[in-house]
Amino acid sequence: MAQKLLLGIDLGSSGVKAILLDPERGIVASASHEVDLFSDQPGWAEADTDQWWTAVVSLVPKLLVEANVTKDDVSGIATSGMVPAVVCVNEAGLPLRRAMLQNDARATAEISELRASLAEVDLLRLTGSILSQQSVAPTALWLARNEPKIWAETKHLVGSYDWMLMRMGAPVHVEKNWALESGLYDLELNPLLEVTAATGIVWPQLAEVKSPSSPVGNLSSSAASQLGLLAGTPLFVGGADHVLSAYGAGLVNAGDVLVKLGGAGDILAVTDEVFVDSRLYLDAHPIPGKWLPNGCMATSGSLLRWEQALFGGLSLTELDDQAENSQPGALLALPYFLGEKTPLHDPNLRGVIVGLHLGTTRGDIHRSFLEAIAYGFRSHFEILAEGGVRIGSVRITNGGSKSRLWRQILADVLNRDLISIINHPGASYGAAVMAGLGSGAISDWSYVAGSLEPGEIISPNPDNVARYAERYEEFVALTAATTEFSHLLARSQS
Repeated sequence: MAQKLLLGIDLGSSGVKAILLDPERGIVASASHEVDLFSDQPGWAEADTDQWWTAVVSLVPKLLVEANVTKDDVSGIATSGMVPAVVCVNEAGLPLRRAMLQNDARATAEISELRASLAEVDLLRLTGSILSQQSVAPTALWLARNEPKIWAETKHLVGSYDWMLMRMGAPVHVEKNWALESGLYDLELNPLLEVTAATGIVWPQLAEVKSPSSPVGNLSSSAASQLGLLAGTPLFVGGADHVLSAYGAGLVNAGDVLVKLGGAGDILAVTDEVFVDSRLYLDAHPIPGKWLPNGCMATSGSLLRWEQALFGGLSLTELDDQAENSQPGALLALPYFLGEKTPLHDPNLRGVIVGLHLGTTRGDIHRSFLEAIAYGFRSHFEILAEGGVRIGSVRITNGGSKSRLWRQILADVLNRDLISIINHPGASYGAAVMAGLGSGAISDWSYVAGSLEPGEIISPNPDNVARYAERYEEFVALTAATTEFSHLLARSQS
């Protein structure tokens, strides 16, 4: 008798991950495949859709072998990925160029122009977010100006994970959170004609919006033959990687919060009502009627990787060991080494370290970076609290959460208990659950609650809480005091 296994696929900036999920036994196979990030010019961030497809074609047979199952056992497929990545497709659904990723920063002039022309439009109220680097309209305007032939052939703009489902046989569509974060649709998912008209260019038809777990066609014969799966296998809408990763970590109730220590620093909170603040982003929770106000700081683990290279390749464990002996708050750093996204939305900020002296150690510097990122998270918690969001349990995931020192610093700075999630498989798991909910193999949205193994609960150290509260206020003041100098340096380096 065939099993009801669910295939979840996540398209990341550096790799593609896929899992097979048995709703009763959990994850039975997982695999990943590296892909390239292309940055042909400063600020550009692109991915090759052919590499995405090649990776998936390579991964699926490996999953079947690892799980010791056949193609008959896969009962549903869903996808996830970066948002709002932009894939330009022609009438046949074929990509016309590389995908432009969500952290692509080439359209700075277009952002400024559209902010001016849309000054009378309340985008925050309409879409949940302000016009920013995340918005798709500036990217489209850049394309129309710089690649007019590509733009003229573009029939639809879709997201990374939407395109993957289309490559498998789904019709043209975009997932709900791609639509919201694109800034091209309002909170009721209606196209925002004010935004497209403000660009002054001819737009392709905006794609139909689909909600997570919705059925969206079946696996085509040609795709099935390449993947080694059954033609006709049902396809289901997945969702944005950060949204499905948070959902997969068990964020199902209002007040649940997730802190993600990845290359960037993400924070997501569950609310029962729409929560808008110009300093944050807003996504729809996969559970109908719930929302996910969230923030994304430009650096987190990426700052530590830079630090490692600067210090000759020392491991993070070695740096943590040295930082254990450093006094909390000995230095004060600003983590704006890639500018800053939320809550400041300022790409021209720069990193700062204050308090250096001839007795400063590598451990002091490393600890200051861990503390700086923790202060950034605290600013997001304060914004949520100002808006009346009740904070309940706080979970912590991704690579940085393996550092007990960093978890302790975060607990001290936030003055909250932190629950670690052990071996969180990420958005591929959330995507597989979407396929299960859509197919009926999973019957309850609360399936993810407690499905992943919780780790150690880190409680605040009372000896450090007061010190860090003072340093946080100084962190805010230092940001304000150095902003003008950061902007001067940024202009001189452009």
